[in-house]
Amino acid sequence: MNNKEFIAELSQRSGYTQDFTQRLVRSFVDAMGDSFCEGESVMLSGLGSFEVKKRLERTVTNPSTGLRMLVPPKLVLAFKPVASIKEKLKNGGRADD
Repeated sequence: MNNKEFIAELSQRSGYTQDFTQRLVRSFVDAMGDSFCEGESVMLSGLGSFEVKKRLERTVTNPSTGLRMLVPPKLVLAFKPVASIKEKLKNGGRADD
């Protein structure tokens, strides 16, 4: 599902216009981005949590040349879904009834 399809589906489900829904989603994503830039985690009830993690400096080897390189430390975004979503995916997308 691409962004346009997501906005259309969300708009239809919520009863708001697509323009309003798009602005709402953009504001939501911007607010999450601001939280990540400050190093804060974001927990969405029923979905999961997003958190900024620090990946440490490491050495990698280029398989074709054998050259070893140092990869500097960096921040990465991690997502951990709630247990109900994990279980639903484990069951092939069906809810466990």
